[in-house]
Amino acid sequence: MNFLRGVMGGQSAGPQHTEAETIQKLCDRVASSTLLDDRRNAVRALKSLSKKYRLEVGIQAMEHLVHVLQTDRSDSEIIGYALDTLYNIISNEEEEEVEENSTRQSEDLGSQFTEIFIKQHENVTLLLSLLEEFDFHVRWPGVKLLTSLLKQLGPQVQQIILVSPMGVSRLMDLLADSREVIRNDGVLLLQALTRSNGAIQKIVAFENAFERLLDIITEEGNSDGGIVVEDCLILLQNLLKNNNSNQNFFKEGSYIQRMKPWFEVGDDNSGWSAQKATNLHLMLQLVRVLVSPTNPPGATSSCQKAMFQCGLLQQLCTILMATGVPADILTETINTVSEVIRGCQVNQDYFASVNAPSNPPRPAIVVLLMSMVNERQPFVLRCAVLYCFQCFLYKNQKGQGEIVSTLLPSTIDAMGNSVSAGQLLCGGLFSTDSLSNWYAAVALAHALQENATQKEQLLRVQLATNIGNPPVSLLQQCTNILSQGDKIDRRGSKIQTRVGLLMLLCTWLSNCPIAVTHFLHNSANVPFLTGQIAENLGEEEQLVQGLCALLLGISIYFNDNSLESYMKEKLKQLIEKRIGKENFIEKLGFISKHELYSRASQKPQPNFPSPEYVIFDHEFTKLVKELEGVITKAIYKSSEEDKKEEEVKKTLEQHDNIVTHYKNMIREQDLQLEELKQQVSTLKCQNEQLQTAVTQQVSQIQQHKDQYNLLKVHLGKDSQPQGPHSNSAQMNGIQPEEMNRLREEIQELKSKQELLQSQLAEKDSLIENLKSSQTTAGRNEQSSATTLVADSEKIAELKEELATLKSQLNSQSVEITQLQTEKQELVQKAEACAKSVPVQGESESVTAAKSTDVEGRLSALLQETKELKNEIKALSEERTAIKAQLDSSNSTIAILQNEKKRLELEITDSRKEQDDLLVLLADQDQKILSLKNKLKELGHPVEEEDELESGDQEDEEDETEDSGKDQD
Repeated sequence: MNFLRGVMGGQSAGPQHTEAETIQKLCDRVASSTLLDDRRNAVRALKSLSKKYRLEVGIQAMEHLVHVLQTDRSDSEIIGYALDTLYNIISNEEEEEVEENSTRQSEDLGSQFTEIFIKQHENVTLLLSLLEEFDFHVRWPGVKLLTSLLKQLGPQVQQIILVSPMGVSRLMDLLADSREVIRNDGVLLLQALTRSNGAIQKIVAFENAFERLLDIITEEGNSDGGIVVEDCLILLQNLLKNNNSNQNFFKEGSYIQRMKPWFEVGDDNSGWSAQKATNLHLMLQLVRVLVSPTNPPGATSSCQKAMFQCGLLQQLCTILMATGVPADILTETINTVSEVIRGCQVNQDYFASVNAPSNPPRPAIVVLLMSMVNERQPFVLRCAVLYCFQCFLYKNQKGQGEIVSTLLPSTIDAMGNSVSAGQLLCGGLFSTDSLSNWYAAVALAHALQENATQKEQLLRVQLATNIGNPPVSLLQQCTNILSQGDKIDRRGSKIQTRVGLLMLLCTWLSNCPIAVTHFLHNSANVPFLTGQIAENLGEEEQLVQGLCALLLGISIYFNDNSLESYMKEKLKQLIEKRIGKENFIEKLGFISKHELYSRASQKPQPNFPSPEYVIFDHEFTKLVKELEGVITKAIYKSSEEDKKEEEVKKTLEQHDNIVTHYKNMIREQDLQLEELKQQVSTLKCQNEQLQTAVTQQVSQIQQHKDQYNLLKVHLGKDSQPQGPHSNSAQMNGIQPEEMNRLREEIQELKSKQELLQSQLAEKDSLIENLKSSQTTAGRNEQSSATTLVADSEKIAELKEELATLKSQLNSQSVEITQLQTEKQELVQKAEACAKSVPVQGESESVTAAKSTDVEGRLSALLQETKELKNEIKALSEERTAIKAQLDSSNSTIAILQNEKKRLELEITDSRKEQDDLLVLLADQDQKILSLKNKLKELGHPVEEEDELESGDQEDEEDETEDSGKDQD
């Protein structure tokens, strides 16, 4: 603390001796008084003195105030006084006016006292624990004190809070405080806490900061809110800017969708308040943070797609085309839309479809380009429009083609009187405003960026210069204006027009030998370039010389030697004679050494402080960096090296052609193999279906066996010597039901047989196709022979499986035939039994009639059996089964099982009833006998007839039981 005492001693206007003694006495009372009221009054007095006598109170009282915070936490009033006193000591905001010579010294007091306070890390931890108190008189001054500490020595305090347990979480609770003043100051505290500290930013984000801040913004009225909305937006920027983790968390949490209501601007846009403009400006900047070109490409792309899907891009385009929007907001909106669509094809396509609300409607791109080439528009707005146009064309070959097509003759004729984007660019390229020339040249260069097709298409553009003169090409007109130089009177910088045209020509000719040939075809171009490079001009013209050297170097490097007078070797000889190779390379280096070159290469956005700084384009700096080295090598190469290089190029081209040819062959073979694999997989599936069908058919045959066994049992019962009623019931009841069931099954089997035959024909055709494709592929290419052999082996296996299935089906047909013979034997036995069994107790006529009836039924049964034999014989040709057979079989089995259970239950019930009746009869007989015995004992006479009747009844019951046993 000696340095503080030195500062106090050096002050010219220090406190009187009495005030210093008063402060000392107050500090002694705070330290030694045992009564809480005395200590509270002393701290309150120190608070009142701390603003005027900041240095003395800070030196003498800070230690005692910290001790109060540690020991008197039960009294919120004294804690509040102590926190306010510390805030007055540390903060620089509420200082009274001081003399100029002591201003800097007073400002240093805050950082010095802050350093003393945080030297003991426990002090900051103590302050964080005090923020948990809900009492307003403790929490609010604690928030202000911690905010002041972060403003004075932010990184050191951030590190202490970061290592403090639950330090950040305690501060996040401030956002949920119901008292607005604490909540708002909590936002300011988090602003200072999260500044330039990625670790704290991540913790705050994962403590649900995004949700709370967006809720506050919504509660305050979005863009119509006050200063609180501004503070929340600044905090959101701190959390998201240059923090990829938080940006990803913000996107995945669907918080981008909640940004859409921010930009809902009404029709009446007049009279915006300054706060609303500030809020909307920060909101637009927050959108740009998420889609900045400096972010990782994947993260930017996902945010761009989310903004389109939730309608945020559409909302921004509405502001873009609205009337009455302030100029600075409109400019920032254009920049925001630019980065939302940059490199995203979906967003670029949507932007191309946006129309301005004019009559007739015009595309938004055309309206923006009209502002760009209009010299009356603000400079920053024109730069924003250029950036928007560049972002629209960035990696967008479709958009580049649409822009270039508006310059082609057929398109111009079709458009009629409407102004197109290409016409506006040409108008700006040849206007008398040098800045418009530069903007139009750079915009047109972006329409050609990395697109050889459009470079060739642009060679077709013809311009009508004067009435009566023949039209000239756009390339020729650019070189004409370039050669005229300062002869044309232009407004603005004289160098901007030539720099813009040279950048356009360099972009146009690079990687396009046809354009180089067109350029060299004009005999005046090469002498003009060599003349410009060879002259010794001032510093301002050195940049033009460097660009001319770059253009000439491009004409050499991308020259296909189609013009005999301007072949590579002749152009290099011309440079060596008129300029000198070293001098040429030196002039070429003027571009990258220019002071504005490095500035333009940093960011894609054209950000110039004033029109005088408009020289380089960001994409052009990439082209210079790419071509400078290769042009230098090309200049120093000898003719022999060029020839060798040409031979190598030709060899490589031939090799590429051969490789392309084989690639195409391999691609065709891959397609053929893919088709064969699909066919093999289809056959595998069909094979599995066949195996399933065989399994189903086996189960079906087993079911038929069971049915035949059931029929055999019924016929066996018919052959036994039963009464006429029993025989008639068997013939009229069970047998016809079995016959009907067999008829239905035969009809189903017929339909299945037809389906199976058609499927078998399809499989045979597939096998033949596989054979033919295998033979054709074997002739065409040797490389696929092994694969085709494997396919043929698979086909052979499938054939073997089909043969196995056929054999199984044949064996099944044999089993069916055996079942038919068994059935016929059973029918014959039934017929013989029916004829040979005589019925006792009936007349001969009745017996003859019944025998005739039985014979008729048996003959009908024989006829049905013959038909069954023929139909079942046809079923032996079946090859597969259908999936539906399983369902029908299962349903039939289920029905039979249910019927069987029902019959078993009925039989069980009937048996139980019979047993119960027998028991009852036995009981009754027993009771009757007992009653008779009692009567005899009592001396009551029992008649013989009763005994005889009872005996007769017993005899009849015995006969009935015997007849029932015979029937069973």
